[in-house]
Parts: sequence; structure tokens; C-alpha cells
Amino acid sequence: MKKIVLASNNKHKLIEIKEILNPLGFDVLSLSDINFNEDIIEDGKTFKENALIKARAVRNKTNLPVIADDSGLCVDILNGDPGVHSHRYSGINATDKENRVKLIDVLSKLDGPYKAHFTSSIAYIDDNREFVKEGYVYGEIILEERGENGFGYDSIFYLKEYSKTMAELDPSIKNSISHRHNALIEFVKELINEDSSIL
Repeated sequence: MKKIVLASNNKHKLIEIKEILNPLGFDVLSLSDINFNEDIIEDGKTFKENALIKARAVRNKTNLPVIADDSGLCVDILNGDPGVHSHRYSGINATDKENRVKLIDVLSKLDGPYKAHFTSSIAYIDDNREFVKEGYVYGEIILEERGENGFGYDSIFYLKEYSKTMAELDPSIKNSISHRHNALIEFVKELINEDSSIL
């Protein structure tokens, strides 16, 4: 299997990305697997910039290929917020729950529906190339939490076509439609020039 380092300490992302890439022959390593424990300052203004910041920081410490994801929630009525601040929407050390509570509170003062989308930027670096691919999933925010399977904003991100939130979906279904999956499709197509049907 082709070894690749994921530039993230997020256990949920690691699990999701492993589930998507392992069947394609990628052995996804965590930062702890390569003994990387430095803080990475993500001060980019876009998901793409932050993904590249993380990928480059880790690539400087390993000879292995590196993949980095930066993702978040963009709400139309909030002009794309929380956006790149999704993980710290209610503070630097905010929990997922605190971020959801703040978003629900902000939106409850505005008229719905609250159309939104998740964005994932996947940056990749190896000896020969550096590129970024993006993926999206579209839905709307609801003002109550539903479901136990997700993380982040999944429990308030509603998909009309499934009549469920992301957190109510079976993980296998979620992983086949998520913004991260859609970005990884583009990543794999770029990397190995295979048709997206392999996913």
C-alpha cells in the first residue's frame, strides 16, 4: 500500500479519510505515527490556503507524501460564515457542541430557510507535485440537533433528499456523499488518473 500522512490530529477526519482511501491502496498515517507534535498556525483566509499551510508544515518533517484537509460550514445568510472559523466559531478552544449552539442562536434571530454547504479543500504534496482539490455538499441548517453519527455541525445540517441530517445518516452513506469524499474523488483522479467510478 502507498503510505500517505494525514496532516491532522482530528480523529474523526482520520477515520473518515482512512475508510475512503484504504480500499484504494493508501495506508493513511496519522501525525502521531510520524512523531509530529508541532503546532501549526492556520492563518489562511480560505480553506485552500489553510490546507496548504498544514500540508507544507508536515511535508517539511517527512519524506512521505502528505495530504491535508481544511473544511468547514458556509451559511448563505451569514455571507459564508462561519467558514474558515468553523472549528473555533464560539472561541479558540470551542467544542463542537458550543459551536452548534452559537450558530443556532445566531440563525434563530433571522428568517429561514438557512441554506448552507460544507466545503473541503484537500491539499497534497509529494516529491513531484503540489495541488489542491475541493469538494462540496449542499443542504440547510435546522435549529435543532438530530442524529448521533456525525461530528462538527452534522447534527444540524439537513439534507432534503434524505430527509435526514448528516448525523442521522449511516456512516457508509455519509462517507459516499460528503464534501470530504467529493474532494477526495478529485484528489484521486488527479493523483492516479482513474475515473471517479472507482470510489
